[in-house]
Amino acid sequence: MLRRQAIVLGISAPWLVSSAAAAKRIDVARLSAISDEIAPDQAGAISFARQYGMRWLELRSKRETKKEYFQLPPDELKADAKAFREGGVGISFLNTSMLKFAIPGVETLNPRHMASAARYEKREQELESAIRAAHILGVSKVRIFTYFRAKDQTGMMQRIADDIGPLAARARKEGIDLLIENENACNVASCAELVTLLKAIPDRNVGINWDPFNAENTHEKAYPDGYQLLPRKRIGNVQVKGKSLLPAYTPMDWPGIFRTLVQDGYKGEVGLETHIFGETQIKMSHECMKELVRMVAS
Repeated sequence: MLRRQAIVLGISAPWLVSSAAAAKRIDVARLSAISDEIAPDQAGAISFARQYGMRWLELRSKRETKKEYFQLPPDELKADAKAFREGGVGISFLNTSMLKFAIPGVETLNPRHMASAARYEKREQELESAIRAAHILGVSKVRIFTYFRAKDQTGMMQRIADDIGPLAARARKEGIDLLIENENACNVASCAELVTLLKAIPDRNVGINWDPFNAENTHEKAYPDGYQLLPRKRIGNVQVKGKSLLPAYTPMDWPGIFRTLVQDGYKGEVGLETHIFGETQIKMSHECMKELVRMVAS
């Protein structure tokens, strides 16, 4: 977010304050949440943020239209950005589905994913849409994936690195960081796989959107084992699955994770991704956020 936008919002973005102040703790001021999982519409998401004293939201899809934010037309994006600003909410992270499709000619672990291969030739076009959306929304961090998981992993990490390189170079010129999410359906799912890929990508504006719950689903102990492998300075965003917060599901040691992140100098936000679907999703989003607030306050 640009300094002038932060002033308009009346907030202090972590990267606009001193490193010492930003690294002291993870508190409510650094909590965020994916908007389309916490409310039925944009106004509801802003209300949710206000209820919990949050300064940030993550964007993915616009629930009213079921379209991804990065693919919305400029006029609609500008109107939405204005509404967020007037609501006192900044955008901490732009989630996109870029590179969440199959590579033509590469057999995927899930045969159904092959149907998405047509998007491969549009990856540069999608990046341009994401850059435009990021500028309008005042956010510099954009999520990408690593293609749907190939049945044969031979040479796959270098293939992905070769494709991300030119995208990263273009994004860097526009002041955009591309953060790779570890996702179970894709070629990079675990912390160990993140490390392998990042070693092949020297671009400093390519980092990590770390989802430890996703890593746990690969049978890797994401924390502390997997975390210890990660290049700390390349962690640009952290996402928290709802099921990893609540005792009734599969809770993780988030207080420990928060303490370690702070000790290692993490200055970004922590975004709730409820990911508990069905009629109770919004109710569960409130339960998850209450637990997150409790954790960071204790």
